[in-house]
Amino acid sequence: MVYRLGIDAGSTTVKLVILNEEDKVIYKSYRRHLTKVRETILEELENVKDIIKDKEIKVAITGSSGYGVANDSNIAFVQEVFATTIAVKKKFKEIDVVIELGGEDAKIIFLTNGLEERMNSSCAGGTGAFIDQMANLMGITVEELDKLSENYKCIYPIASRCGVFAKTDIQPLLNQGARKEDIAASVYDAIVNQTIGGLAQGREIKGKILFLGGPLTFSKGLRDRFILNLNLSNENAILPEDAEVFVAIGAAYYCGNEKKVYSYDSLRETLLNKEVKIKNNINLVQPLFKDEEEYREFLERHGKARVNELDINEFRGDVYLGIDAGSTTTKLLLIDDDANIVYKYYAHNKGNPVDVVREQLSYIYENYGAKIKIRGSSVTGYGEELIKQGFNLDFGIVETLAHYIAASKFNKDVDYILDIGGQDIKCFEIEKGAIKSIVLNEACSSGCGSFIESFAHSLGYDVESFSNLGLFSKHPADLGSRCTVFMNSSVKQAQKDGATIEDISAGLSISVVKNALYKVIRKKNLGNNILVQGGTLCNNAILRSLELELGQKVIRTNISGLMGAYGAALYAKEKKLDKSSIITNEELRNFVHSSKAAKCGLCTNHCNLTINTFTGKRRYISGNNCSRPLGKEKLNELPNLYDYKFNKLLSYSNNDGRKGTIGIPMVLNMYENLPFFVRLFNELGIKVILSDLSSKKLYLSGQHTIPSDTACYPAKLTHGHIESLMNKDVKNIFYPAMSYNFDEGISDDNYNCPVVAYYPEVIKNNVSRIKSYNFISPYLDLNSKKSTVENLYKSLKDNFEWIKKRDISKAYDMAIEEYKKYKQDILKKGREAVEYAKAKGLLTVILAGRPYHIDKEINHGIYKLFSSLDIVVLTEDSIPIDKENLKVQILNQWTYQARLFNAANYVVNHDNTELVQLVSFGCGTDAIIADELKGILQKNGRLYTQIKIDETSNLGASKIRIRSMVEAIRNR
Repeated sequence: MVYRLGIDAGSTTVKLVILNEEDKVIYKSYRRHLTKVRETILEELENVKDIIKDKEIKVAITGSSGYGVANDSNIAFVQEVFATTIAVKKKFKEIDVVIELGGEDAKIIFLTNGLEERMNSSCAGGTGAFIDQMANLMGITVEELDKLSENYKCIYPIASRCGVFAKTDIQPLLNQGARKEDIAASVYDAIVNQTIGGLAQGREIKGKILFLGGPLTFSKGLRDRFILNLNLSNENAILPEDAEVFVAIGAAYYCGNEKKVYSYDSLRETLLNKEVKIKNNINLVQPLFKDEEEYREFLERHGKARVNELDINEFRGDVYLGIDAGSTTTKLLLIDDDANIVYKYYAHNKGNPVDVVREQLSYIYENYGAKIKIRGSSVTGYGEELIKQGFNLDFGIVETLAHYIAASKFNKDVDYILDIGGQDIKCFEIEKGAIKSIVLNEACSSGCGSFIESFAHSLGYDVESFSNLGLFSKHPADLGSRCTVFMNSSVKQAQKDGATIEDISAGLSISVVKNALYKVIRKKNLGNNILVQGGTLCNNAILRSLELELGQKVIRTNISGLMGAYGAALYAKEKKLDKSSIITNEELRNFVHSSKAAKCGLCTNHCNLTINTFTGKRRYISGNNCSRPLGKEKLNELPNLYDYKFNKLLSYSNNDGRKGTIGIPMVLNMYENLPFFVRLFNELGIKVILSDLSSKKLYLSGQHTIPSDTACYPAKLTHGHIESLMNKDVKNIFYPAMSYNFDEGISDDNYNCPVVAYYPEVIKNNVSRIKSYNFISPYLDLNSKKSTVENLYKSLKDNFEWIKKRDISKAYDMAIEEYKKYKQDILKKGREAVEYAKAKGLLTVILAGRPYHIDKEINHGIYKLFSSLDIVVLTEDSIPIDKENLKVQILNQWTYQARLFNAANYVVNHDNTELVQLVSFGCGTDAIIADELKGILQKNGRLYTQIKIDETSNLGASKIRIRSMVEAIRNR
């Protein structure tokens, strides 16, 4: 009797299946391997010894971590897609699509119309690791997350492309009091969207769907969300028996054709005898410490920057409270009149900072309330507004200011502060006692604490124990400076090459530092007096790695992880209040906090709100992009060109036509050229119908046709706008390809970027429904009347037979006049806004981006944040053109980018005016443009501020950056 053994060694788990001669599963197991793949397989062999010890065995291995084991052991290996397909064809008929989600791998296999497989490459956003991270962020188990998802009431838009983006959306929701039930369901929704948009890449998921893999087996809520979003019937959504080990079953089927037969002992011997020896090609880096003596000197040096700590049990007098409600932790301090620490607290907030603060204040009042008096209170961090409102604190301050106040207490000459937290990197360059520039990580946490924390947990360690392992490694592995997903591969390869756990620990500490310096800060020479802080730099291995990489010594205080709270407490102390407004002990005993989700209906944005209610009818509303939900019906009346331009363009939808209709998607360069085309078609007697306003819902309606996950969000939105026009049953859809924009005389050439120029080709080749419509996409250069008239005539004449070439010629002239009129109007409004700011003594900011950045779904209401801070907002095309001073160091060939250079030159020549650049993730040209803009501004002593925007809709990091910029300007 020959049994077949299938082993699926995935990125995080080992699945093992034994089939008897009748193809029945007589044993199966599913367990995490914590990167010890070979050891886990051997342990499982021991578990099945009684089943197979007297049998002949055929074996095959599959999975992303299985190839090395199979190769070293000369055991048959089968590629996992092939193994899956074998099992599907053996056990089912008429399956159209297989969706398999694993620990770090995600796959879609299309089985109809030819076999085609799609697999994640650089991102684990829609996998089990993603679910693990989100559950950990919420302070719950994966099982609890699944149960919570069943009782959701609201789905929040959470970025699905990346775990870091998702955290950026989720953490503020937690800090603002959103229900965990709603967040749990939203996490599952994000995974579905990642699968549809990131994996399917334009191919529609339909027919009979087979769900495989651990996450889809054990998470009912995730399956339910797939069924709902894909609109599947129960018959078409199939979860097979043994779904979690289905690929291992495929491997077992595969090995039936193998000639090689093992006994239990020979198989075990085969795996045992292939011990890994250190290979010569493993990349090594400098050890962190030569010996323990050097380590002792290091600890002694870093023990000198200290704040005195008093025993609160022996203390009586006035104290000042500082709270740092951070992204993953809550820090709380009490200091006395001499800035000594009387009480401190630091812990994970487990997704509920309100409960943490309430418990701590109750503890302080009950145990020490008779001996101390809180004279002032202040809060900073992501949860600033929620905590301030909930506990009636005196002040809320932006965290960059809090950290600077604390740092300057230790070194008045500090010129650089590097703060690395759980998910955030904050870097402040100081000049003459004021913040000169600010750098925040925008998209990646690979240089943060969560990076090394994830690896520690995956290897079965807590963070502190894991990091200490690397302190005296003699051969730290060079793992590079890449994102977490790529680093997983680097770690596995280093282990395969013989690196010990100590070598991996040291290597990861070095990688954290390299990621922070070269991916976020993007420079190595930071300053002469560097102070480091944040929980991550409490880690001695990471701190040592930083000093070695910089080649200089830095200062770390004994309250490195508490600096934000310390700065907040110092701020409260400096304000010298007669009496604090903080919640009293009696009020705290009756304290009640509740939160509920709601959707605002006061405008077309339909913001997802979280309404927090506290004792005394105090409320804090978050999630809003304007002040209307707060009961402030009269919106900020400051001039804001983003609002003006957007409403001006919408007015072009009120047009008329007697002879026909044509649809235009409100996307990319069509925001720029809409006045031209509406007037042109109206002159021809054709009414223009615009696509619906951008929204998350509109984006999702078209995501199944998006062929690339690396395109910018504005480009991805195009698919939803095309779907919108088709749903309006507009038979003629006009979207021209335009290599050139209008020549404004401010650049070496006047190209549109390739995405803007040729996205109609993407639509034509990837939106299958478009074949049922008249998709009109001529190549146009509006600078050339002759070619424009000719190409428009050729593209329109078949669908509008009555059009004559001379009609188009006349319409072109009128359209050019309309475009000029529109541009002049924007310039006029810009002049008026500048005069208003001068008259009122207000700061003016040029929010410089692309024409389509006025789309509210793309900018997520960032322009309203400026208005809320009493700042007048201009656009990059609402200021005069200065053709004389447009000398730049790069090839200046794009019109939109040339406007940014013009805006930077305008800023350096006008007082009380600053520039903030909006950048969409995935924009290749901005990687070059940003450095040039930064150079122009900083060379002339001005701040450069960049805000990256994507589908992620939470503005927490953007708000910190904007408030920090304003604070820096005021201090300057």
